[in-house]
Amino acid sequence: MMLETKTNMERHDHRQNIGTALLEMSKRVAMLLYIAFMGSLASVSAMGQANAASIVFDKQAQVFRIDAADMSYVLGINEKKQVQTLYWGKRLNATDTFSAAHSDPGLSAFDASINTTQQEFVAWGGGLYVEPDLKVTFPDGNRDLVLEYVSHSIEGNRLTLRLKDISREVYVDLQYEADGTTGILRRSAQVLNKTNAPFTIEQIASGTWNLPRGTDYRLRYLTGRWAGEWSLHEQMVQPGKTILESRRGSTGDQNNPWFAIDRNGANDQDSGDVWFGALGWSGSWQMSIEQDQLQQVRVTAGPNSFDFGYRLAPGEHLDSPDFYAGYSHDGIGGASRLLHRFEIGSILPHAPTPKLRPVLYNSWEATTFSVDEAGQEVLAEEAASIGVERFVIDDGWFGQRATDHAGLGDWYVNPTKFPHGLKPLIDKIHSLGMDFGLWVEPEMVNPDSDLYRKHPDWVLNFTGRPRTEGRNQLMLNLARPDVRAYVFQFLDKLLNENDIAFLKWDYNRNWSEPGWPAIAQEDQKKVYIDYTRNLYSILAELREKHPHVEIESCSGGGSRVDLGIMRFTDEVWPSDNTDAFDRLLMQDGFTYAYAPGVMTAWVTDSPTWVNQRVLTLEFRFLSSMQGALGIGANLNNWKPEDFATAKKMVAQYKQIRETVQRGSLYRLISPQKGSEQSVTESVSQDQQKAVVFAFLHSSEMLYPFPRVFLRGLKPDAMYKVETLDGKLSAGTPAVASGTFWMQHGIDVDMRGDFQDAALTLEATAP
Repeated sequence: MMLETKTNMERHDHRQNIGTALLEMSKRVAMLLYIAFMGSLASVSAMGQANAASIVFDKQAQVFRIDAADMSYVLGINEKKQVQTLYWGKRLNATDTFSAAHSDPGLSAFDASINTTQQEFVAWGGGLYVEPDLKVTFPDGNRDLVLEYVSHSIEGNRLTLRLKDISREVYVDLQYEADGTTGILRRSAQVLNKTNAPFTIEQIASGTWNLPRGTDYRLRYLTGRWAGEWSLHEQMVQPGKTILESRRGSTGDQNNPWFAIDRNGANDQDSGDVWFGALGWSGSWQMSIEQDQLQQVRVTAGPNSFDFGYRLAPGEHLDSPDFYAGYSHDGIGGASRLLHRFEIGSILPHAPTPKLRPVLYNSWEATTFSVDEAGQEVLAEEAASIGVERFVIDDGWFGQRATDHAGLGDWYVNPTKFPHGLKPLIDKIHSLGMDFGLWVEPEMVNPDSDLYRKHPDWVLNFTGRPRTEGRNQLMLNLARPDVRAYVFQFLDKLLNENDIAFLKWDYNRNWSEPGWPAIAQEDQKKVYIDYTRNLYSILAELREKHPHVEIESCSGGGSRVDLGIMRFTDEVWPSDNTDAFDRLLMQDGFTYAYAPGVMTAWVTDSPTWVNQRVLTLEFRFLSSMQGALGIGANLNNWKPEDFATAKKMVAQYKQIRETVQRGSLYRLISPQKGSEQSVTESVSQDQQKAVVFAFLHSSEMLYPFPRVFLRGLKPDAMYKVETLDGKLSAGTPAVASGTFWMQHGIDVDMRGDFQDAALTLEATAP
């Protein structure tokens, strides 16, 4: 998270005449962000205490060793006072020691030591050519910055290293936080200006992860586009640099800030060394995967340096985002399970025990913008009849919102659609045993709105230049204190006046014309940091004032999914594409980086607008039951048999929900690379329960469905198997050992096109 001490924003407030009230709010927000940040650290610390994470310093060798779960991370201070990576991998024996770090001698005058030594954090200066972690320009034109180790502190499972420039009063504090449960490390860097003049930060990273030297590394990463998110790609790590990035002002679905690197030829799921990580930042970002001239691999990430500049005044500091990374000896499947467990235990609101996701109904596809009280009441009754727990009204309830051309920014309840406000409808929904949720898009404004007509200067813009619209809307400049105040105040008012349990927070376009003409020219590029910082602060303050309210991060699909936004939101929307077969591939990609329990998955009508593909209601439910189940179909068009099927499957989901949302995910048959089959298994943390979902695109030439070999069960425990949908092959035992199900496997009888099956296993009493 980005935090800044005070003075620049206060000067901006003064110059813009925002007033005392906004200054006080700014201070309050800073405190709330600090509390939220420290709270996240506290949750990590609590888990670390329960699962020993340790940091030991060998004073003689000047070596730090971090041990957590099955991981060891070792770094040392070399003879040049550089912080050097010595080891990152499987946990070492307690008796293993390291001698003092020594910088690499370099190869020639063209490949000096500073470029070949595996440093944890290095500034641009002193002949550096590899990707820097920090680049600055001083007022006198100097751009050289050389950092040396000064001191350190160890507090529990947190290590802080202080670095300083060789001549100027520029300091960098590197922080490492170890999670004892998963071995995942959180890294960040804080730049402090203790000089007597401002300087401009042109690039800041959270740090660099260095891998052991090697030539057979394979990189995995996630790409996509609207309606086609979460495509898993892999490529060999080659000499040179691979850049993953977003320049769009937000995370973006074209690349996601996650990586995994393993050895080429390693087993994809169950074995082999994997180094993986994710950047916790919801703005423009950049990740560099670089193999240098000595075949060393380094991964550096932070806010995108494109169009970036952050002027840091004397006495101020700037924090990088958190960069999380871990190691698994159990293949890419083991890596994703560690990351899922870390997200649930340390990232999500209410960690380490976040709430299970309720079964949700959203009325968008039934009504689109034609929302009114009577129509929503009918849908609510139908949703309640099948066991839905949360009813959500989507777009169209506010302002003069009849299409997507008008109304954004005018956040009052439409008096024609809801003549008595939202309360009568909310009371009706509560009487049906459901809580109430609402769609909002706080960061946007339509030019056809009262807000824009009153405050055209509130949007991102360059003076005298066109203002590019996307989805007929413009971006509010959330970096401005007055815009930040407006957005918080209308959301706070909405929640104060209505019993709302859930906000679907949408964000339906990327940035353009990212200007901030209200402030000094030299500070305008701060917009990239201050916008995201204010977004986080609004979410933090809302959660403090309304702790019962849950929030979903949605961005035209999966364009803002990252470990930064997830610290403040309970679930995320992975894609506007709800085609149940397409979702198998997208959900597979999503779960490499993010836990199934945060992945909202809707059952919608068939055929969908995406592919005009017809799928059974059972297939659509089982596809969505692999995440946080939601229903978005037009219930007004359902037949009695549809309601009966849905009621049965919602009840089944509630029985397996905890295992799906909180269990360990095993990808038994991948839908990647055009596979005709897809099989996933979720195993409860206590290994007492498991649920298996199997899907077939098309059967061919009388070939049977492949045998499924389960994972993650207790070998000696006895498990009873039952089907939720589909059927098992003849001769399948009703009860068998974990060893049997994992080694002998299980046969599912599926033939035809777009077939599905699901089964559960539960340990029986001895």
